[in-house]
Formats: sequence, C-alpha cells, structure tokens
Amino acid sequence: MKITLYQLADDYLAAADQLAEIDMPPEVVNDTLESMIGDIEVKSTNIAMIIRNFETQAEAIRDAEKQMALRRKSIEHRVEHLKEYLLYNMQRTNITEINCPYFSIKRRLNPGKVEIHGPVPNEFLRYPEPPPPEVDKKAVAEYIKAGNSPDWAELKREERIEIK
Repeated sequence: MKITLYQLADDYLAAADQLAEIDMPPEVVNDTLESMIGDIEVKSTNIAMIIRNFETQAEAIRDAEKQMALRRKSIEHRVEHLKEYLLYNMQRTNITEINCPYFSIKRRLNPGKVEIHGPVPNEFLRYPEPPPPEVDKKAVAEYIKAGNSPDWAELKREERIEIK
C-alpha cells in the first residue's frame, strides 16, 4: 500500500500529540519524531523530483509548440504563395475554372475592399470605447509598504515551493 505525504503528515501530527501526553524521556520522543520526519523528507524529495520532471516536460512541450508555430507559419506562407502563383497563371492564360476528380479550382472575385486616399469625414469614423481602468497593483503595494493602511487593500504574502 502506498502512503501519501498527507497520510505521513497526519501520522506525524498524531504521534506528536500522543507522545506529548505520555511521560517519556525527551530523547525517545525526539528519536521517534525524527524517524517519522525522515519518511516525510524522503516522500517530499520524491515529489520534488516528480515536479522537476513535469517542469522539464512542460518546457520541452513549450519549445515544441514554438517550433510547430514557426513551421505552421512557414507552411501557411507557402500556401498563400502557391495560391498567388496559381491565380496569376490562371489569369495569364484566361482560365476561369479547372475540374479534376478531387476538387475544382475556380477564380472568384473577393468582396470590395476600401482603400483610403485622403482625410475621412467624421460621419465615417468609429470611436471605440476606452478600456475600463485597471488597478495598478504595484503602486498599491508601494503605497502599503510606505506605511499606509488603506481599508480597501492589503498586502498578502503567501508561501510557495522553490526547488533548486
């Protein structure tokens, strides 16, 4: 049966409570708890190794995604170039349609595209809504660190795991 880190921690806390109630020499209590800490440290080390392995996998996947994105962009560029090449030569030869057993190739007109050549009257301008204001959390943190105690914010420090 596999014992989880959570179970080891529960066992340690339960043993510490029980040993505190029993009249035993402090060396025995410390030795007992120290042996249990060893199990917790071994389990924690194994979990840290798993974390490192996952971090390495995530980094490899991130690198592969970048390479795949570059390859995708290259292929998309090649597709656009080949479409332009095909259209150009169909226009040169005045061919409007080609049929084959797999698909048909047709020249089509795109929807109209507006090209602006000068100042545009206001009635044709669009004014997007400005983005809503955002809280500058760095400025708020500095404000609190400077000794201020606003009732609308607090500076919280949380713990994290660092594996070096």
